[in-house]
Amino acid sequence: MKSDITQIVVPFHVAATGEEEVQAVADVVRSGWLTMGPRTQEFEQSFAAAVGSRHAIAVSSCTAALHLALEAIGIAAGDEVLVPTTTFTATAEAVCYLGARPVLCDVQRDALNLDPADCARRITPRTRAIIPVHFAGVPCDMEEVRELAWSYALPLIEDAAHAFPSSYRGSPIGAIGDITAFSFYATKTLTTGEGGMVTTNNDQYADRMRLMRLHGIGRDAWKRYSSEGSWYYEVREAGFKYNLTDMQSAIGLVQLSRAQELLSARERIARQYDEAFGTLNSLEIPTRYQDRDSAHHLYVLRLNLEYLSINRDQFIAELKQQGISASVHFIPLHLHPFYQERFSYKGGDFPVAETEYGRCLSLPLFPTMTPDQVAHVIDSVIRIAQENA
Repeated sequence: MKSDITQIVVPFHVAATGEEEVQAVADVVRSGWLTMGPRTQEFEQSFAAAVGSRHAIAVSSCTAALHLALEAIGIAAGDEVLVPTTTFTATAEAVCYLGARPVLCDVQRDALNLDPADCARRITPRTRAIIPVHFAGVPCDMEEVRELAWSYALPLIEDAAHAFPSSYRGSPIGAIGDITAFSFYATKTLTTGEGGMVTTNNDQYADRMRLMRLHGIGRDAWKRYSSEGSWYYEVREAGFKYNLTDMQSAIGLVQLSRAQELLSARERIARQYDEAFGTLNSLEIPTRYQDRDSAHHLYVLRLNLEYLSINRDQFIAELKQQGISASVHFIPLHLHPFYQERFSYKGGDFPVAETEYGRCLSLPLFPTMTPDQVAHVIDSVIRIAQENA
């Protein structure tokens, strides 16, 4: 007869939401104001304070945040934007929205973040911006990336979809680059179900992104339906429909108030994984850095395949047999049909990204994991590694 522990099913992620979030949404529904309004303004102000940024603009997704950021700095058809190949497609597809070319770059082996040296080799007279991605919640070496950007007078747009709350040399991610884009998708460290935030200290960029967020209508257009507003409005640009609702913002405010509690829970689980896997030759745990604090969005375990008789895909299949859902972050962009067919990328173009992709897997890591679930993941990973050594 199987023990209880082998019956546990461990999903890859479960959103850490509860009655406080439910009550916050109920309060908004009862208020009668459901779309972008006062709760969204409050969320923006609180988030800006949390990351030390002058401006925070709530939007419908991190993809929207990236699109607004690129539009605000003037990216246009024919321009080039440097993007790591190890990222989700949203980072590069937002560049395509404006008719520009995403110029893919390799990543550093340790953190899987953008490799500034490879990035520098790909700068041309048409390069207009750099988008570093804080992979798994570990900040890039922002000093090195900023020096590169400054030396070529290139705006720096940080993709911080994984990186709230994280910091680099004591500075929160969100106020270091020119513009920073955050994700509040269901699996992220702060969730509103769907949604995002874009932060900046640049008044001009902030004004432009606020204008373009809601159809290019003048400032505080949403107030025209409130006692403070007027029926009159002016369309100044062909903008987008990228606003966040007050129902989502209400959830965001509760999540923001719990951010350190949720981070501590993820940190605790990550350290348990580190301690359990750090002594096995067949496993490589994530690198920890003295000068930066991770948001611990993902726990990316890498397999030293020379010590194993199975590959990464087979390892994930074995975990699935144990009721554990693992994932892979990410299939490098240059291996996807769209980027190969549109931009002529091919396998072998970015050797570090490809090598690391072939041996990495992401384990479940969410704040509400029970001790039994954590133990089951640890026991299963060790057993699979030892049985296939």
